[in-house]
Amino acid sequence: MIARRSILFVTTLASFLTPFMGSAINIALPAMGKDLDMDTIALGWVTTSYLLSAAVFLLPFGRLSDKFGRKMIFMTGIVFFAITAFASALAGSELLLIISRFMNGAGGAMIYATAIAILTSSFPREERGKVLGINVASVYLGLSLGPTIGGLMTSLWGWRSIFALIGLLATIITPIAAIKLENDRKSSVSGKFDFSGSIIYGISLALIIFGFPKMPGLPGIAFILSGLAGLWLFTEIEKKAADPLLQISTFKGNQVFIFSNLAAFINYSATFALVFLLSFYLQQIKGLSPEKTGVILMAQPVMMTLLSPLAGKLSDRVEPYVLASSGMGLTVIGLGAFSLLGPGSSITYIILLQLLLGLGFALFSSPNTNAVMSSVNPSYYGIASAALGTMRLTGQTVSMGISLMMFALIMGNKGTGLENTEGLMTSIRYAFVVFAILCIPGTFFSMKRGKIRE
Repeated sequence: MIARRSILFVTTLASFLTPFMGSAINIALPAMGKDLDMDTIALGWVTTSYLLSAAVFLLPFGRLSDKFGRKMIFMTGIVFFAITAFASALAGSELLLIISRFMNGAGGAMIYATAIAILTSSFPREERGKVLGINVASVYLGLSLGPTIGGLMTSLWGWRSIFALIGLLATIITPIAAIKLENDRKSSVSGKFDFSGSIIYGISLALIIFGFPKMPGLPGIAFILSGLAGLWLFTEIEKKAADPLLQISTFKGNQVFIFSNLAAFINYSATFALVFLLSFYLQQIKGLSPEKTGVILMAQPVMMTLLSPLAGKLSDRVEPYVLASSGMGLTVIGLGAFSLLGPGSSITYIILLQLLLGLGFALFSSPNTNAVMSSVNPSYYGIASAALGTMRLTGQTVSMGISLMMFALIMGNKGTGLENTEGLMTSIRYAFVVFAILCIPGTFFSMKRGKIRE
């Protein structure tokens, strides 16, 4: 029991770190733009480069963790995450900042690929929903504290202090993880690592994301179609590979696994950019300080932090598809209401909608994760965790891509600088319209997954 608690403690700490960084940095984006003379598109890439890297490397690291041990990959990720966070703090130009963020994403991928797998394999099935709920709550706690602490630090010491703090926290976690985590044996998974599949998958995903800001122009269409063709080629190669990166045949016919992952992808595609957009809205449109913006943006993640453990525990008794689908339905309503935002919208309106979305996210995330991990054999926990993480990160990247596309389409002619508040307001509203529409089929896929218990 003590060993299990130690594992829960370490994985929870690591799961807290990455969302804390993301939410804190979103508050600091306008300050970065003024300091390094970056426009809205470039600032979007500060977030997108991290997500793209994490999504590209997640499946390969998940596969490697099943082959060579999860502790090794997890520990390497924590150390690399710390180093690249310090590099971001020292970046002196737009290019160096985006490159360091891309590298930071690789460290994050190692953490994402292993934390849930380590946790799931350490607890019995009847306790899985509860501990996953605690883990998800730590993610939302990071999201809750990030805006407030990030806003305060940006005002007092500048945006670089956020990266320095993150690097310091990761450094502190490293020796704790080294002591608390048990050395896991090499998995029974054997064979050569699928380098060709990894390369095709990574390039294809990158092409799709690079294409979003260039839409609806011909280059954007070409990028996205090439990326989709690459993903089709990837699946065909994986079906025939002796030791594939993603064993598609293992999950073929597993309706719960397939539709739960698809629902996760759509949910994150529709919701991740919320804080990114509201940060610009509150600071550039409403003229609020980073500290006040951070306090307002706490409403949604605080609700998720409080309710996620309850939703996770409830999913051990109630079928996850019921809870997750209800959460997705609430998300559609909240995003639709956010599309009505205007310069004169009240702060109370914004907070209430965040609380509604927080309830929706909590009902969706923990039960959906429980459904995915309960639908596969324990020997595939690593790759299942990586697949779910890939859906999350790819969805988050697509969410940012859609936001960048709105900025490029609406603000392109008059410039994408922060001073174009009229274009910024219109872009934000249209982005929420797209997100609300996108979430509707997600509710259907969530319902269609079926039961995990007979």
